[in-house]
Amino acid sequence: MKLVIASDHAGFSLKEEVRAYLTKAGHEILDLGAFKCEPQDDYPDFAERVGEAIKDGEAPRGILICGSGVGVSIAANKIPGIRAAMCHDTYSAHQGVEHDDMNVLVLGARIIGTALAYELADAFLKAKFISNEERFTRRFKKVLAIEAKYQRGASQSNPPA
Repeated sequence: MKLVIASDHAGFSLKEEVRAYLTKAGHEILDLGAFKCEPQDDYPDFAERVGEAIKDGEAPRGILICGSGVGVSIAANKIPGIRAAMCHDTYSAHQGVEHDDMNVLVLGARIIGTALAYELADAFLKAKFISNEERFTRRFKKVLAIEAKYQRGASQSNPPA
């Protein structure tokens, strides 16, 4: 499968390991950075790169990695069409795709180790959305309707002080 991958400085080492592992497994990986451990980088920049690449059709799925996984999850989910979820267990990694059509796997490099990251990536990439079950398509359509509703009436929330 073709996919995009990115991380900030906190996820850089794990991203490099996951990228190498997936490349060796035969996946086509488009690395969107970071390309070195740069403590001044900002996770939203990498989340946006992955989200935009998926929206633009460069790859159907992506993997984002930061220290906890929380920051890139929040940032990526601001992009219409992106369904990013932090998964630190294999059930969630495949179930997120099967039930919710998750298209971005998020990992916390300070939370999990390399071996688990490999297992999570494998589970995510092998999973397929169960589109032939009415309950999953019904729920997915509701998620898309929520996204469309707030996209039309996009209001700015106040940033934290």
